[in-house]
Amino acid sequence: MTETPNQTYPSMPIRASPYAHQRAAYEFALSLYGIDGQVISRGCSFLMDMGTGKTLTSIAVTGALYQTDRIRRVLIVAPLSILGVWREEFAKFAVFDYRLVVLTGSTEKKADMLRDTYCLAGSADSVRPPLIVVVVNYESAWRLEREIILWKPDMVICDEGHKIKTPNTAASKALHRIGARTAYRLLLTGTVITNKALDVFSQWKFLNPMIFGTKYSHFKARYFDAAGYGGYTMILKKHMEAELMDKVHSIAFRARKADCLDLPETTDITRYVDLEPSAKRIYHDLVRESVAELDRGEITATNVLTRLLRLSQLTGGFLCDDEGGKPQQVSSAKMDALSDTLDTMLEEGQKLVIIARFIPEIDAIRKLLEKRGVAYSLIMGGVTDRDEQVSRFQNDPAVPVFIGQIATAGLGITLTAASTMLFFSLDYSMSNFEQAKARIHRVGQKENCTYIYLTARGTVDEKVLQALRDKADLARTLIDDYRHGDNPFLLS
Repeated sequence: MTETPNQTYPSMPIRASPYAHQRAAYEFALSLYGIDGQVISRGCSFLMDMGTGKTLTSIAVTGALYQTDRIRRVLIVAPLSILGVWREEFAKFAVFDYRLVVLTGSTEKKADMLRDTYCLAGSADSVRPPLIVVVVNYESAWRLEREIILWKPDMVICDEGHKIKTPNTAASKALHRIGARTAYRLLLTGTVITNKALDVFSQWKFLNPMIFGTKYSHFKARYFDAAGYGGYTMILKKHMEAELMDKVHSIAFRARKADCLDLPETTDITRYVDLEPSAKRIYHDLVRESVAELDRGEITATNVLTRLLRLSQLTGGFLCDDEGGKPQQVSSAKMDALSDTLDTMLEEGQKLVIIARFIPEIDAIRKLLEKRGVAYSLIMGGVTDRDEQVSRFQNDPAVPVFIGQIATAGLGITLTAASTMLFFSLDYSMSNFEQAKARIHRVGQKENCTYIYLTARGTVDEKVLQALRDKADLARTLIDDYRHGDNPFLLS
């Protein structure tokens, strides 16, 4: 990890005990920003693997800059599926006064919401008005460029900064221009690796154009040789590799899970997704039907779990009829979140295990990977070459994803080539849950493990996950809810 200066900095203004690497990243950023008096760089990057605490550390940095009267307005640009993560993490960790708005709706509505934040600044005689935090997705950021520039953010945070790795896209160009007008810039992404060094230019142009300049052609000519047919393949010059990486890390703090010995062995991340309005309506209609059926019949574990099944299918995005017809896709919320997570893992050069319960989900995941040209291994019902599928994932660097059906891929296999497992959906078996998690967290694993749970907010997903974590009898829990007058299929 990057060394930080031996300097005294304010305590991290967060509601948590930070790990050593998070404290080091925080102090590294503050040293660049000149909180001790000398500005080294207005831009800083956290090159931190998923699960090492980029978001928490970024919140602490914004809090310190706010408390020292350096910033009043922060713009956070992130992939659409994780906008809500910032709201949840600020609520969980920030101990300073702030107001956070996630821009939603049409471009016009988002522009109105942005302008409305002026009303959140507090009274003129406030000692220190609250920090205003606005969260927006990348596509909207470039569409709202004019309004954002007029809003005058003091700090811009690009979450999953590889989204602006291509210099000539609309989002990249807009963030370059917005960043140039902003006092502080922070970019969050995974570890920059040498064979993707071309991607550095656009991200570092946003952070600090003095590092690599403003001309992509000059950057390529200095650090790369053109090779291959037509000269379209750029190869990093061996004798320039050290200079390039030194410049990258001059304003970047690097933290890999394998190096963070202070992390716990496992980290759980609940990634909430919001069902689309149409899917929510279908969900609530099914809830009403399910409760009505319980009212008419006997309250047994079988009855409750049978009704829970269709609701769980829907939160995964699909509605299946009782006649076994073709499943209808009614939501893409989890698929969008999976796609963004996949982007991150591939950028970090990390492998990913995806666990799902239902066949329509697995089919949709396979379709996503095939469309993007991502190789994968698969174990589900009907797959007979299990050993070959596992071997490809474990030993072939060109196979970065493993897909497993939770009921059939949880026993007898080792998937330690990955240290991150994403649960697209869960069944109700404690045994299946624990066995699936143990596929990556076992002898041979050299890194701390991260488990990501895609969870549809306000649905049975939350109850299922909580019951599994608490090792509780899910059916009994739902029956008790019903008998106490609570709706067992909605979060109370």
